[in-house]
Amino acid sequence: MDKKRNALISVTDKTGVVEFAQALAEAGVVIYSTGGTAKLLQENNVPVTNISDLTEFPEIMNGRVKTLHPKVFGGILAKRNKKEHLQEAELHEIPLFDFIIVNLYRFAETVSQTGVTLDKALENIDIGGVTLIRAAAKNHQDVAIITSPVQYAEVLAELKSNKFVLSLATKKKLGVAAFGVTANYDAQIFNYLSETINGQDDFAEFYIQPYKKKDVLRYGENPHQRAAVYESSAGCKTGLLTATQIQGKALSYNNYMDGDAAWLITRSFDDPTVAVIKHANPCGVASDSTLVNAYRRALATDNVSAFGGIVSLNREVDADTAGEISKIFTEVIIAPGYSKGALEIFAEKKNLRLLEMENFHGDPQKVFETRCIDGGILVQDKDLNLDDSTKFEVVSVRKPDQNEWKNLIFGWNIVRWVKSNAVIYVKDQQTIGIGAGQMSRVDSSRIAVEKAGIAGLDLKGSAVASDAFFPFADGVEAAAKAGAVSVIQPGGSIRDEEVIAAANKFGMAMVFTKTRHFRH
Repeated sequence: MDKKRNALISVTDKTGVVEFAQALAEAGVVIYSTGGTAKLLQENNVPVTNISDLTEFPEIMNGRVKTLHPKVFGGILAKRNKKEHLQEAELHEIPLFDFIIVNLYRFAETVSQTGVTLDKALENIDIGGVTLIRAAAKNHQDVAIITSPVQYAEVLAELKSNKFVLSLATKKKLGVAAFGVTANYDAQIFNYLSETINGQDDFAEFYIQPYKKKDVLRYGENPHQRAAVYESSAGCKTGLLTATQIQGKALSYNNYMDGDAAWLITRSFDDPTVAVIKHANPCGVASDSTLVNAYRRALATDNVSAFGGIVSLNREVDADTAGEISKIFTEVIIAPGYSKGALEIFAEKKNLRLLEMENFHGDPQKVFETRCIDGGILVQDKDLNLDDSTKFEVVSVRKPDQNEWKNLIFGWNIVRWVKSNAVIYVKDQQTIGIGAGQMSRVDSSRIAVEKAGIAGLDLKGSAVASDAFFPFADGVEAAAKAGAVSVIQPGGSIRDEEVIAAANKFGMAMVFTKTRHFRH
């Protein structure tokens, strides 16, 4: 039996493959290859045997069929501890492969392109590569399967330190990783075809979302919980996972949760806007003509809860704003950029995490939102789209004036990001009082009023926004007594007439949006 060691190399991502192949060849490994990979290696003086010379059959159908042959897969799947396998390999002149180096056609990258056709997508579904990977991973006790340029350095280091032999532990690790690659790849294809052929409105029979580990976190929501962060393997275009961290400690699980909530609020506003977030709820949000004033007004809503919170700003942070933020302890700041002066101020706070998001104003990815329940998950559309205010209905006798409309729309765009039950008071593009996460809507309203009083903010002339309908007239009556002059809510209660009558009684303007925005 031929004792030579053999490798098959067929890669789409050719990063580092020449150097890796050279190291194998210098150790006496016989290299087989296909198509463009073989050509590249030959151009770099790496001795290569074309796979067609082994199979005695040419690549056919524009390269659709290259490696699918018994002389290839027999050399991968033969078990080295089975005498009959080895005898058959010798009988049929099948070389035994020790290394399979394969990575796949860029399917996800292809289908992310604008205007890609189904035919083009189908042509970028790798068949031979996936089959090679699965075969080698199945027989990982005997075959090292290397699926990414990232693995080259670690594999070479071990080979050079161990007489060019990989340990079984390493081959097991590579085999597991390989099955992850094919599972991820199949998930990308399944999701694309499900959406393309069945349509976005269809919930497929299987829910498969491919994600790739970005980082292991220190711990989860609490120190006794393990945690990691994964990003879409199709690539992120917006959100925290696209951000560049300029300074500070690594983000925690709670930082990611709160940061996502903060960004979702501020990204959609046109005027300079700041949101201060704590426990995924806004402590305060404000828009103004200048960023520093927007921050001051956002902080004024609840400067106690803001301690240790997250600040999201939709403009480049200038030195004046940085100076204001630095007056209290802040965990994370998220912005599209920072001036030199701002960076100098923040540099004095070494633990402060600064995130710069190049595509800050981009639309969030419209993938399904999931929630874990015992034994399964719930899946739903993300509640991302801003409601069309031209479709809102004024149901009160008095119509909102121009300033009231601005307050109502501002409040409606914020209350949807507050945990239910949510009731907030706003005035002049500033949150005045926020009531969040209560079992009773009346309690949420009461808390919002109390917090406004604690902050020394005047509710007179304010607008009140509720994420769901007021079930009873008493909520509107309480808002009127607190000083609110206008109300925005979805409507839809069996007591709507009583609620509208209460608004008319107190001379309030009331608007129905006809859309509920629970956020549990």
